[in-house]
Amino acid sequence: MKSLPIQIEISPSLYSKNPDSSELGRKIISKSIELLNEMGFEVFTFKKLGLVINSPESSIYRYFENKHTLLIYLTSWYWKWTEYRIFFATTNVDCAEERLRKAINILTKPVLEDNSISYVNEVLLSEIIFSESLKTYHTKNVDAENKKGCFKAYKSVVHRVSNIILEISPKYELPHMLISTVIEGAHQQKYFADHLPSLTDVTIAKDIISVFYTDLVFNFLKK
Repeated sequence: MKSLPIQIEISPSLYSKNPDSSELGRKIISKSIELLNEMGFEVFTFKKLGLVINSPESSIYRYFENKHTLLIYLTSWYWKWTEYRIFFATTNVDCAEERLRKAINILTKPVLEDNSISYVNEVLLSEIIFSESLKTYHTKNVDAENKKGCFKAYKSVVHRVSNIILEISPKYELPHMLISTVIEGAHQQKYFADHLPSLTDVTIAKDIISVFYTDLVFNFLKK
């Protein structure tokens, strides 16, 4: 099913100039996703991005302080977009169990196709999230960045799905822990499948990661 056109609004605290406000800004987002997916965060630089977009490196710094803040922006964009997808998929679904299954499915499956935003390749962005998103908060500055609101979009997704769990099992005490474990675990298993396959069983079935974490969540709730 084709996605409806949407507008993703990111907190102004995550950029120096809104990249969505200009053609250059949108090109920075579009090409940075392509480069990050191609070469990885460690090798990626604003100088290399500038060469690709045919713009001075200094022009990129007008939008983002450094490549770390750019990565935080991209991950925040992804989680805002993911929350929209969960909202869209679960609206008008009366059964809480079915809403939870749909949410877990969105959280654990790689994106295959989407046309929500013309200049954002959501498929490539999802690959970056699976492989690079840990680097946004595994830093010495995580506490300061958290106070700044850098991870608000991610926490909002966890909170939304946790609330569905509490509908099903109001006395369950660890909903946020459970959902954040599902998200991070699914990312790790996808990474293992791509690079360290002996650490996972993904080859058993196409959607085994989603199946595994759906079973895990519902088995926990049965206890």
